[in-house]
Amino acid sequence: MSFLDNLENNLKSLESAEEGRETADRQRRAREQELAKAQSVAPWAEELKKSPFTAELLRQAARVGHSMRLKVYVAWLGTTLRLEAGGRRLELRPTATGIVVVYLEHQQAPRTEPLDLSRNAEELLRGWLS
Repeated sequence: MSFLDNLENNLKSLESAEEGRETADRQRRAREQELAKAQSVAPWAEELKKSPFTAELLRQAARVGHSMRLKVYVAWLGTTLRLEAGGRRLELRPTATGIVVVYLEHQQAPRTEPLDLSRNAEELLRGWLS
């Protein structure tokens, strides 16, 4: 191998090592941002999971759904509580500033509003399903 070939190989190695460090730095920053977001949302996520409002909402979802002849599907997706019925979705999402209600219907843009945990769960459900 000649001197020039050896030099070229060394340059290629340095470039690939530099790209690897940049990629690792980007990934580290992304993980740090994700962790910071999770920490800021954690108190509200815990409040949503343990709140009497949530328990009442789940009870009312079964009752109101039955009275309207709809099956209401309930799922926890990470920290988000999703209710789905008849092609409509209602999501309760904790954020750093509180909990928001997101209404998702058929191909329409989502509509959001802040959630007050002292609100009547049945009113929320009936407003969503009507």
